[in-house]
Amino acid sequence: MVELLALDLASTIRHDGNGGVTDDLATPEGLTSWVRARSDRLGSWATRFTADDPDWHQVISLRQATRTLLARAVRPGPPSPADAHRLLPLDEAINRVNTAAAQVPTVPHLQWLDDSPPRQRVTAVTAPPTPTLTATLARATIDLLTGPHRPDIRACTAPRCVRYFVKGHGRQEFCKPSCGNRARAARHYRRHRDQTPADT
Repeated sequence: MVELLALDLASTIRHDGNGGVTDDLATPEGLTSWVRARSDRLGSWATRFTADDPDWHQVISLRQATRTLLARAVRPGPPSPADAHRLLPLDEAINRVNTAAAQVPTVPHLQWLDDSPPRQRVTAVTAPPTPTLTATLARATIDLLTGPHRPDIRACTAPRCVRYFVKGHGRQEFCKPSCGNRARAARHYRRHRDQTPADT
């Protein structure tokens, strides 16, 4: 589903398997590979896409806004620990998404007031520019946050994981089975450690 591109974008910041965090979009080349791998959802143009510095900066800026909005969506649960300390102010995150989405002829605007769910308002643009990657990703973010999946957005709580995901069933706690395995192993280790008498 196209709206889940927003989660794919957010998940380009991920656990590296060694206790740290890695960024799949650390370079324009990384963005090129990421876009080409999603041509089935972005369209045939993505197979020929080559990111330049402006593309890269725009997508990184949009990703920060998307992760900020996902952090708000999971409240009162905690945000991902990867960037909880550097989330944007809500107004700035919404403005970045709306500005990126405005690069296409019909513009969805995200509106999110304090005590109401986010909603989408669509307006027409009189002189539409050419659609861009950031517009497509921004629209995916708006669709995700205003669509039926928003109540099921979660931040994975497995040790060291920094992903957001959409809960697929009532008992799902983690973004993928390997995170569930890691969380169970960590719980087992803590129980064993707490039950073992300290050496004297």
